[in-house]
Amino acid sequence: MKKIAERTPFHPRNRHRGRYDFPALIASHPPLASFVAVNQYGDETVDFANPAAVKTLNQALLHHFYQIAHWSIPEGFLCPPIPGRADYIHHLADLLAEDHHAVIPRDLTVLDIGCGANCIYPLIGFREYGWRFTGSEVNEEAMRAANAIVAANPGINRGVRLRRQKDPQAIFSGIIHKNEQYHAAICNPPFHASASEARQGSQRKVRNLGLEKNSPLNFGGQQNELWCEGGEKAFISRMIDESGTFARQCVWFTSLVSRKENLPELWRALEESGAETVRTIDMAQGQKQSRFIAWSFMTKPAREKALSRR
Repeated sequence: MKKIAERTPFHPRNRHRGRYDFPALIASHPPLASFVAVNQYGDETVDFANPAAVKTLNQALLHHFYQIAHWSIPEGFLCPPIPGRADYIHHLADLLAEDHHAVIPRDLTVLDIGCGANCIYPLIGFREYGWRFTGSEVNEEAMRAANAIVAANPGINRGVRLRRQKDPQAIFSGIIHKNEQYHAAICNPPFHASASEARQGSQRKVRNLGLEKNSPLNFGGQQNELWCEGGEKAFISRMIDESGTFARQCVWFTSLVSRKENLPELWRALEESGAETVRTIDMAQGQKQSRFIAWSFMTKPAREKALSRR
């Protein structure tokens, strides 16, 4: 098994690298205007501690940059930061390009494990690269919300389909059908190991934002979005264990890893799984450091062949 660790800057193709252009965003989505104000430094901004402001900013970003005119999520569900989600997609594109003559491949099939009510990765990936997505989701309400987003935006159904995961303990089983082929699988796993830990993490965010103790969170999040027993390490370990069954049906399996200290144990699990190649790709998003781990059971010639015959 060849293991390569890499450090990369905030992705150069990310449309959200600079400051937000609020006049342009408001022109695309006028409701944003009521949330924009000038801060103490003379810059236009929104109150990122306000859930409604964050949701409306997301709507404006999706409308302006990705032509997603209709996007909403039920109250209490995860409201993702668009720039960071886009970074994962762009770095994945670079990884796939390495097996495609250094050219980003189009017309690919990608599996999003746990697409959530926001369906954000399929929306960005389809608009940026024309990839076709299958999004899986275990939560029925999240599934309805994601389907509503797909239905409300003309043309999105050509590149995004959703499947309900009926077994909460399964990840790929029941989602990847017989004879289906995917070029990549992506995942933003539940971060926390318990409900208590998730509450503590939420309280820290409340304090960091200078909010009252019982203030609503700007990012939201349901149980399956924020925590699972054992946290992200246990979830990704299950992914690794189950991925071997689908080794010939997916070129690259990938997952975000929030805690760097989880990497050594995940690397060991991948070595035991028989993965041919493992990659750890760092992503710098402002002052936040993130990363995703990627593994493939195929040799490089096999990956090149799979990407060339899509």
